[in-house]
Amino acid sequence: MRIGVDTGGTFTDVVAVDGTIAKVPSTPADPGEAVRVGAAAVLPDGAVRPASLAHGTTVATNALLERRGGRVALVTTEGFADVIEIARQDRPSLYDPWDDRPEPLVARRDRLEVGGRLGPAGVELAPLDPADVPDVPDGVDAVAVCLLHSDLNDAHERVVEAELLRRGCDVSVSADVSPEFREYERTVTTVANAYLRPRCRAYLEGLEGAADEVLVMTSAGGLASVERGAALPVSLLLSGPAGGVLAAAAAAAAAGFPDVVTFDMGGTSTDVCLVQGGVPAPAGERTVGGFPIRMPSLDVHTIGAGGGSIAAVDAGGALQVGPRSAGARPGPACYGWGGEEPTVTDANLVAGRLDVGAELPGIGRLDRAAAARALARAGVEAADVLTVVDAAMEEAVRAVSVARGVDPAGLALVAFGGAGPLHACAIADALGMAAVVVPARAGVLSALGCLAAPRQNDVVRSWPHGADRSGLDDALAELAAEAGAALPGAEVTTAVECRYAGQSHELRVASVADFAAAHEQRNGYARPDAAVEVVALRATARLASGVSMRELPPVERASASGPTVVAEADCTIWIPAGWQARPHERGALVLTRVPS
Repeated sequence: MRIGVDTGGTFTDVVAVDGTIAKVPSTPADPGEAVRVGAAAVLPDGAVRPASLAHGTTVATNALLERRGGRVALVTTEGFADVIEIARQDRPSLYDPWDDRPEPLVARRDRLEVGGRLGPAGVELAPLDPADVPDVPDGVDAVAVCLLHSDLNDAHERVVEAELLRRGCDVSVSADVSPEFREYERTVTTVANAYLRPRCRAYLEGLEGAADEVLVMTSAGGLASVERGAALPVSLLLSGPAGGVLAAAAAAAAAGFPDVVTFDMGGTSTDVCLVQGGVPAPAGERTVGGFPIRMPSLDVHTIGAGGGSIAAVDAGGALQVGPRSAGARPGPACYGWGGEEPTVTDANLVAGRLDVGAELPGIGRLDRAAAARALARAGVEAADVLTVVDAAMEEAVRAVSVARGVDPAGLALVAFGGAGPLHACAIADALGMAAVVVPARAGVLSALGCLAAPRQNDVVRSWPHGADRSGLDDALAELAAEAGAALPGAEVTTAVECRYAGQSHELRVASVADFAAAHEQRNGYARPDAAVEVVALRATARLASGVSMRELPPVERASASGPTVVAEADCTIWIPAGWQARPHERGALVLTRVPS
């Protein structure tokens, strides 16, 4: 049997290929425990373990956000040890002089410089002697190697890597992690990979006995082996959300909505992503914990707003909801596990959007009186809490639609996660979106996305020739062959990242010919006479899993008109007044406004 597992901040969700689902509380102290418990809950009688386990994990994300990685040393070109601290000229918050960048992941004493030098075209200017590689300080868990211009020529990095491996070090080199131009981003990404390796390797290797085969979801929306995930943990920073986006896009397209914003609201955070033509928007760089991470990923925008987000009045008298969360333990006050601060879940319960008599998986019956007491102690009203959190999530949807040059009125909202369907209609109303789609098994959709995700291999290379595109087609063909070699029989696609000459940011398009239209949509204008520079080439190989969401047993759903609560095994759907729900033949529940 094949199963999909998604570990979130509050719940760990499990879906088996036969449609069986389980939802168990996450175990932050040992995330693998919840994975094993959830897997056991969906196995048929007599089965010892599943044949395959596809896993979306938050271990890498939490380790980076909570600064619980290993001690890292950085080996870099002489004179460049402070690149990760100098960073870029922009400030984290333009008008807040007290908002500092996060502390670098490498202490100054652990930044080591080495001789040798490559020029901007990757040509060697000064050789690198292995004997000059400095000694790594005692107590260092992993070493990041990032030398100048090694995105164009990795020869010097390989010399340093070989010497450090000979000394018994755990080494991450930028040529393997992020072989793209821009020294700061490449250095930070490589350092983050080294920082995450000790913790993620231990976790992933600990899962190997949980199934005959364990695969891990990457930020780019594809599955990789445990070995690759352990070697490249920086690729797992959007692991769970990526699975949800894939499943949501497929469910919406099957229901006749190829252009959507996916809206995944769980216990700790909300993740949104633009999908056009059934294809989730890609991103070459994401900011996680204040660090720019240059890895292939889906363009998921995350905010700290979930069912467990805590509501409180700040010193200025304003109501704040999140990003602080009650998490899995003690959780919202209504769970009865010792939580005393009011959360979004408590507000939904008091507002009548949750069934008081229902029992949530792994929690039991909710305590409405405890929720009401928590709200009263904090001096806040349930309706106000819901208004504030809805406003925050509305802005998140704007960030991936309006800010991308896309009118949300032409999109549907795909709501999933345990709390997404409770808030979706309010957000759709605020943005003028015509429909809300609630997929079957919406509460465990990210796990379902992991179950059905393809195996994937992404390859990226810098293109140093700018507007000179001679040899570009051959270079793309070589890159496609490299990506496909790791996954025989896979479908391979290529893309280029382009910009107008003089710009500092680029757009990813299928070909240079598509750039002008993409630039006009994103920025509102095009420059037909300006030179278009190519800065990077990408190739992606995908091998289908053999599991289709369409093959899962159907979920029985009925029509309903608001205001009403629709309680399902894995989530609760709130249909407000003026809205109606109709089941689609492919399993989704489609919510639209009642015609006037």
